[in-house]
Amino acid sequence: MILLAGLVLCVLPASQAALVNGVAVIVNDKIVTYQDIELFVAQEMELLERQYFNQPQILEKKKLALRADGLEQLIERQLILYEFKTAGYNLPESYLNDVVNEKIKQRFGDRATATKTLKENGLTLETFRQRTREEIIVEALRQKNVSSEFIISPHKVETYYAQHTNDFAVKDEVKLRRIILNKPATGSPETARKIAGEIAGKLKEGVPFAEMASVYSDGPERAKGGDYDWVEPGKLLKDLADAVSTLKPGQITGVIDTPGAFFLLRLEDRRPAHIKSLPEVRDQIERSLRVEEINRLQKKWIDRLRKKSFVAYF
Repeated sequence: MILLAGLVLCVLPASQAALVNGVAVIVNDKIVTYQDIELFVAQEMELLERQYFNQPQILEKKKLALRADGLEQLIERQLILYEFKTAGYNLPESYLNDVVNEKIKQRFGDRATATKTLKENGLTLETFRQRTREEIIVEALRQKNVSSEFIISPHKVETYYAQHTNDFAVKDEVKLRRIILNKPATGSPETARKIAGEIAGKLKEGVPFAEMASVYSDGPERAKGGDYDWVEPGKLLKDLADAVSTLKPGQITGVIDTPGAFFLLRLEDRRPAHIKSLPEVRDQIERSLRVEEINRLQKKWIDRLRKKSFVAYF
């Protein structure tokens, strides 16, 4: 295998010979460079740098792991593309054209904007077309070789639940309704404070909380009458958790002043720490087991492709 790698490198054109030091891996007749890896993980790398900018040691470990994972994904892609080529499959140009045109319409609006935007990112329409072609091929062969048509048996779900019972433990929870009045980004919050006080007065008079929430709240639950569902108090803002801690079901807090908004909360119910029952988590377990099985089948298929391919790391 090492000898073969040497032969492949020897027959590279002179224009590519200068890139030899940048070669990360050769997969059959394709070269994956370190630059390919950097481009492939660029978006995730940017997220890591923002998330761990003040933790340089952790950031470096995360970067190394991301590059390693990116390399393996690129190898898998080349294995699949080689399988497509050698198995005699064909992707009709008319179909590719339709997909490319639809992607341009969705992402850029028109071809002129696409050309300009791609150029700003160091790409061309031809590169975009080639990447689209590869994406279609990879997805099509995955669907062909990694079936998702299988049944997760009730026994398997029950066994998983029995072995991972502690994973479904939840702490004390409260069910809330809330009214949120956002403070203005600039200027005085007194108008919002006044409205909050007026709402509190109406609630004391017996106006239904849900009715007031559906009219006045700035929260995302406004259409549901402020229904915030179940939540662990520890996940609330401290001021909110403290205010809720002494409430009984049906009781309402006063106006709670936080840095970003005024809150009014109604405690609907409480439930103590418990382990979720199997019926509550059955769908969640089935989804996890399905993903697990698909990953197992995909790994088995990729391993088969590797065994009949040439892969050399550098």
